[in-house]
Amino acid sequence: MRRAIIAERQADGIAKAKARGVYDNREHKPSINLDEVKRLSKDGMTPTNASRQLNISRMSVHRILKQSA
Repeated sequence: MRRAIIAERQADGIAKAKARGVYDNREHKPSINLDEVKRLSKDGMTPTNASRQLNISRMSVHRILKQSA
């Protein structure tokens, strides 16, 4: 019973925060340019340097290169 009341109050608080626009403040990254990642890799750039240049994670570069192989 208490747990249900807590969950209801939490849902109300989240709804109010979303209405004020403060709940979703995460910066969304633009989509990753797959062709650019592949080109940089083909030109001999390391995944670490490519990720820094494109402002994405190193693991994203590795994942893209693995999928394209």
